[in-house]
Amino acid sequence: MAEDQKPRPSLSRQYLPAVHGLLARPLSSYYLLIASSGLLLLIGLTMVFSATSVKAYAQHGNAFSAIRNQIVFAALGLLGFWVCQRLPARTLRALGKYVLAAALALLAVLDLLLALESVNAIKSAQLGPFEAKLLWLYIGPVGIQPSELAKLGVVLWGADVIARKGASLGHWRELAMPLFPVVGLLFVLVGYNDLGTMLVLLALIVGLLWTAGVRLRVFAALGVLGLSGIGLLIAAASRGAGSGEVGQENYRLARLTSFLNPPEDCFQGACYQLLQGRSAIYEGGWFGVGLGKSALKWDWLPEADNDFIFAVVAEELGVVGCVVILALFAVLAYTGFRIARRVDDPFRRLAATGITTWLVAQAVINIGGVVGLLPITGLPLPFISAGGSALVVTLAAIGMLASFARAEPDAARALNARPPARWVRLVWAPLPPLPPPRRPRPPVKKAGRAPARVGAERRR
Repeated sequence: MAEDQKPRPSLSRQYLPAVHGLLARPLSSYYLLIASSGLLLLIGLTMVFSATSVKAYAQHGNAFSAIRNQIVFAALGLLGFWVCQRLPARTLRALGKYVLAAALALLAVLDLLLALESVNAIKSAQLGPFEAKLLWLYIGPVGIQPSELAKLGVVLWGADVIARKGASLGHWRELAMPLFPVVGLLFVLVGYNDLGTMLVLLALIVGLLWTAGVRLRVFAALGVLGLSGIGLLIAAASRGAGSGEVGQENYRLARLTSFLNPPEDCFQGACYQLLQGRSAIYEGGWFGVGLGKSALKWDWLPEADNDFIFAVVAEELGVVGCVVILALFAVLAYTGFRIARRVDDPFRRLAATGITTWLVAQAVINIGGVVGLLPITGLPLPFISAGGSALVVTLAAIGMLASFARAEPDAARALNARPPARWVRLVWAPLPPLPPPRRPRPPVKKAGRAPARVGAERRR
């Protein structure tokens, strides 16, 4: 009787048939990705203008000076989105090692300049056309954050290396070379100056290895090494590492202790941002005080347009605005992992998982630090915070995800069956390659009664 019963439909089929019908369409992943990332970008531009307009007017006499720079970076990021959406997977695999090598070189120059300044070998962190300022490296008038480029390089290079090794990743020798030495060097160069980005890179590597099916004991070893490295980097801050100073308070340790201590025992120093951010969240209530009416923009909260912009969102848009942003990030996470599950190419699957893990982990660390659930690490909120390199690299990564969404088997068949106009393919994106034809499944024999003759023999 049990064999004749049909399987029960899923909950989405039972209660949300319209949503299930939309998600079942071939290009649903692509449209969900474009919609969620586009709305996050629009919200980010709006909040950056709201957080910087008063300060920009006071400093430069023009309330639009800061948002104008952000719009320029958004335009460059959309250009990167368009380019990455058009690139085939083999080109992305070839570019990975060059992007990672460029990031390592820029990080080495940045850390070298900061280290020479900390030991008084040079008066300022400047040598020739290179100048280092915290996380930024200026080459003449052009400023770039090498750690943002490193995230993209790790995704492309790591996905290519893991995809090439395939089943041999079960052996430690294959897993260790060349992945672990390069990743270890990258952690040192990034963590010297930016502990938060190092945590995001660690989450990214864990996502890649988890998708590849690596054994759990490898993650245990990575966890021990990661905690040891974080402890060393925290201790190195008191020796002048990154933005620390010799003989001064260890700012990395102060951030950790301020998180562990209750708010009533912490008033100034490392707790100032945290307390101001919580005050803004309390003031916002359910619907906020109104867009542009935040009091934090009057220099009451450092980095109100960057690391702590979620506090401005909470004060101006309230719980409703915060829930909208969280829901959009949840849709982005669902879409990214959905793309990774549906594509056939191992490189695309690994790269999609790495990009999604990177963006979601960074959003969780930033929002958790603002609301007091995690220590403050100084990470920007993807799409929302002000910043040039972070926004450009993020939109380029979304372009790669869009390319992978169009390469899903059902999406590729639908696009090739009814291709858009030629000018659309030239201006927007080319047709994805067709997947191999599906192999028919062999018929499954149903279990039934044994023949009478066999049963008689058994009875004998």
